[in-house]
Amino acid sequence: MQPDLHSHTTASDGTLSPAELLSAAVEAGLTTLAITDHDTTAGWEQVAGTAPDTLQLIPGIELSTDWNGIGIHIVGLNIDPAHKAIQRAVSLQAEARRQRAGQMLDKLRKRRIDLSMDELLSDYAENLPGRVHIARMLLDKGHVKNIQQAFTKYIGAGKSAYVSSNWMELADVIKCINDSGGVAVLAHPLKYSMTFTKLSRFLDDFVAAGGQAMEVISGAQNKDSTLRLARLCKEKQLLASCGSDFHQPGQVWARLGGTALLPDDCTPVWTGW
Repeated sequence: MQPDLHSHTTASDGTLSPAELLSAAVEAGLTTLAITDHDTTAGWEQVAGTAPDTLQLIPGIELSTDWNGIGIHIVGLNIDPAHKAIQRAVSLQAEARRQRAGQMLDKLRKRRIDLSMDELLSDYAENLPGRVHIARMLLDKGHVKNIQQAFTKYIGAGKSAYVSSNWMELADVIKCINDSGGVAVLAHPLKYSMTFTKLSRFLDDFVAAGGQAMEVISGAQNKDSTLRLARLCKEKQLLASCGSDFHQPGQVWARLGGTALLPDDCTPVWTGW
């Protein structure tokens, strides 16, 4: 089995359309692909029922939340996109994204950078704006030299145009996923700059709220990190997931289907699917 259970399309902040992602997954030889766009199932909906027999297409979503002031992403796998709990989450997160984007654009205007919300939604974000969409707009308008500079100069945490999020609570995010029949998975545990001790404390709260799995492998990851995460996964009695967190071609650290196999002593999240 060659799964990739974390990927993005143009429905959120990826650069491939859902159809293009599907083609890339087939070319990469994947047997299972989960489309997990940020706070939306629109990407999966565009290609549902069109995957070839060689590829199992899993409906998913990646929901943003906070824990003790740290932004956390929870992937929902094998969800029912039509379930009222997921529809509620999509609606709440979309409103939070639009409010945040508007506030960030207001802050940029104070720095004499006038960007249009209408243009942002129509040309960059498919009506679901995130910071990366504002970064791309800043780049295209000539205000920065690259995407990273947009974050380091304007919209990164603590910068002049940064606005903190108003996401759903962790327990609410997990409940929405579980109520829809899905599995709640902690995404890319190493990206939150937490010590393993702090990560362990988070996982205790995650499990208490109904979380069921964690990504033991996220993208190109060294073996030592994988083994440490695998031990933590087993300690917390969680299922193990793996995914590239694919956003665009050319990112060797997040190549579609480029993750290593899970350690043998992990219980894969797809067990029972």
